[in-house]
Amino acid sequence: MTQINVRVDGASYSDDVEPRTLLVHYLREQLGKVGTVVGCDTSNCGACTVHLDGEAVKSCTVFAVQADGSEVTTIEGISQNGTLHPMQKAFHEMHGLQCGFCTPGMIMASIDLVNDNPSPSEDEVREGIEGNLCRCTGYQNIVRAVQQAAAEMNGGASATSPAAVDTAAAPHVAVQS
Repeated sequence: MTQINVRVDGASYSDDVEPRTLLVHYLREQLGKVGTVVGCDTSNCGACTVHLDGEAVKSCTVFAVQADGSEVTTIEGISQNGTLHPMQKAFHEMHGLQCGFCTPGMIMASIDLVNDNPSPSEDEVREGIEGNLCRCTGYQNIVRAVQQAAAEMNGGASATSPAAVDTAAAPHVAVQS
């Protein structure tokens, strides 16, 4: 066993782990962070994506011991005071999910994408989330959700302005101009 010290969703943890324990299993089994989904265990699907020191990683490719001394943010840690993160809100409003299995990882990867590219085009969104697979949606509403969230996360100031976001799948969404 190896002792690790890690901050997860703002709380500090000191735990003993087997050196071979994957971060995804540590988060789910020892910390109860079950929003981080175990998908393929081969790094192909992206369902297990979390932020490690502010960068999106597939937690099935990281050993828990590699996270020692690091900050981990899971899907459970992105809302603030009971208010959904803009990306969570946009996925809901723009119908960017169906079965929901890929959604936690897709949202975490999308937040990282928008942090790196505050105003992604449709092609840039598709390229930015290419490591995350969705079997249900066909991705169009996911792309719309990411662009809507990008506009909100950047105070509405975006080259892909809120008015340019295609809301065909979600006409109930009020687009600010």
